[in-house]
Amino acid sequence: MDSNHQPIKISLLFILMLIILVLHPLDTRADSTYTSAGIHNPLLPGYFADPTIKKFGDTYYIYATTDGIKLASGEPQVWMSKDFVNWYNFEMELPMPEGLTNCWAPDLVKGKDGRFYYFMGNCEAGCNIYGYVSDTPVGPWKTVNGGKALIPVGTGKERLPALDAQYLMLGDTALYSFFGTWCTSFGGMGWAKIDPADMFSIVSQGYIPIDQIPMAFEAAYPFKKNEKYLLMYSSGDCRLSSYAVRYAYAGNPTGPYKEGINNPVLVTSEDETIDGPGHHSLLEEDGNYYILYHRHNNPHSTGGEFRQVCADAMYFENDSTIKKIILTHKGTGYPGPNQVPFENMAFQAKVSASSYYHLVSPATRYAGETDFKYLPEYAVDDNNGTLWKAANNLLPQSLTIDLERTVNVRRVMIQFEYPTYYYQYKIEYSKDGEKWKMFADKTGNRRSGCPVTDDNDVVTRFLKITVTGTEMSGLYAAIWNVKVFDNLFETPALQNKEIKTGPGAISTGSLLVNLDIDALADSYVADSISNKGLLGGYFLQSGNIKVTETDSIKAFYFNGESYLHLNKIAPASLDFNSQFTASAWVYNPETGNGECIMVWNTREKMLQSSYAALMYGTAPYGAMAHGDWAVDLPYKHVPESSRWQHIAVTFDGMMEKVYVNGQLNTQLPLTLFVSRSAIMVGASGAPDENFSGYIASARLYDFALSPVEVTRLMNETRPSKTGSKIKKSEK
Repeated sequence: MDSNHQPIKISLLFILMLIILVLHPLDTRADSTYTSAGIHNPLLPGYFADPTIKKFGDTYYIYATTDGIKLASGEPQVWMSKDFVNWYNFEMELPMPEGLTNCWAPDLVKGKDGRFYYFMGNCEAGCNIYGYVSDTPVGPWKTVNGGKALIPVGTGKERLPALDAQYLMLGDTALYSFFGTWCTSFGGMGWAKIDPADMFSIVSQGYIPIDQIPMAFEAAYPFKKNEKYLLMYSSGDCRLSSYAVRYAYAGNPTGPYKEGINNPVLVTSEDETIDGPGHHSLLEEDGNYYILYHRHNNPHSTGGEFRQVCADAMYFENDSTIKKIILTHKGTGYPGPNQVPFENMAFQAKVSASSYYHLVSPATRYAGETDFKYLPEYAVDDNNGTLWKAANNLLPQSLTIDLERTVNVRRVMIQFEYPTYYYQYKIEYSKDGEKWKMFADKTGNRRSGCPVTDDNDVVTRFLKITVTGTEMSGLYAAIWNVKVFDNLFETPALQNKEIKTGPGAISTGSLLVNLDIDALADSYVADSISNKGLLGGYFLQSGNIKVTETDSIKAFYFNGESYLHLNKIAPASLDFNSQFTASAWVYNPETGNGECIMVWNTREKMLQSSYAALMYGTAPYGAMAHGDWAVDLPYKHVPESSRWQHIAVTFDGMMEKVYVNGQLNTQLPLTLFVSRSAIMVGASGAPDENFSGYIASARLYDFALSPVEVTRLMNETRPSKTGSKIKKSEK
């Protein structure tokens, strides 16, 4: 071969390789893990789900369900960004219908009148879609249709829940809404054609049969690509790894649809660190498509409602065929110019903390075994999926950053765990790590936000952030990211309103309730029984309670209708996600589904994790009842009936553990959102859960006892066969 031709062949090969790389770029993201520094998935710091992405002008907006708060019942809010990486959160005020709190799966459409229409679902009075209108994408909002449901339950198909509505605007003349949940049970997904003149009147309605959209469960997402209509949707269970995204296509919006190729196109990754991806929306820019979806947080919090928003590229084979989507931790990066073109000096800096939490959990119905440390370095890794979390929810807690050189610091931005709750904190600075001066004093802060931004102009090497309070009791000092800059730059002018309530109470470290039977005469219960714990007050009896003996042990006898209730409600240090320990010596003659030993919070408006009661029974809520099967806790081994048992539960704000006779019986990673209420012994508030049997003693603390302390408590309160108790020391 003529050597003169060799450079030409090499050049042709080089050009061919370039073409291949352009059409099929090398995926270097596979090396990223969910703990890698500087990755872009999750897109948002915090727990959010069901994302809808929109772009108006030069700004991206994400409307999402506020997750991680009692069955996704957090405040309605919006995220804003000009570069798709640096996001700012703003809480929106919606005039919700009276008695309703859930704001689920929102969508937003710009009407032909130039105004913005916000739609959201609620299932507290039937599953319905409600609407609001504003002159801006972020409010202020006014109700549409007088606040009445725009798409009520049963639209399109009898009894079909109207939830997860997504709208498809076709020019100025046609507007469609697609909606539904539990679609497999109702035989299809609903649709309604809406009058674009008023944005709510239903012109016609119907449904798409399930055989056209196989396995459809919820989360419709309709869009048009050239002459094809594609209807994407989620299948499986949103709490589990089975959640996935599928699609179908048609020649017109209402079908008939044909199942798409490559289904499901979005599934849990092999290593399950991208777990349960689904309920998505799409962004199209310059012919490029991006899919925004939620997935479970890492490590997987129990209950399946601690989800985070991610974004990845989506490709087509043709107008009606979506390729399998490659999920990544690295994400999409910057579709547009970086709006913060300055060095984050805190990125991967040296960092230390007052403490950090080490979560060790056996496998649950949601995830495998967990052994994870919420390390201080996660607060400086520019990764929205990892966070530093203190070892307990006692305050104050601090994080110290060593910038490793003396620099000018003008701005500090902090992304706390919950963007929609306020944190009280202070930022101090020091050149030597010993003498500290104040950079920003927010110990009286009552305004939420993410990030919270504090400006000053100092020369320093060290920064120390100390969390002194939180809006709600029991929230941890926990931070997704801290960013430090020597320059100022533009941020949104919007600011959340100050909150008048709070801050949450901190544990007193005390024995609050001590029900002591020793002061009572045999076979008699006074009208009131003194509480020997720090909370004081006295117990009143409801029904006929006697002091008697069983198995030679003096005890209160509860007949299944009677119970005791304290004349004081639980203190604020037992509110929301606060620590606690509850214990009792009990004798249950016959074990039922679930009988309540003790409760200190309300069952009203009970949602997932909004309730906590110590139980004795065989049901899925037999050990601890939490208002939802997803987080109820059964005994692994139900305590034997007709014998004395010491039952205790501890909760440290992250992990709940139930002990029987000093031995760990069952446990669950958990976050609670309870509202303190009456303290009752022998009742939960539901008559069918009243206790029937004997209780010799009961204790309630506002902190979590250690395993050793639980054993000590068991021994110190053990009832004796003589009818008098072993002398005990109080904590």
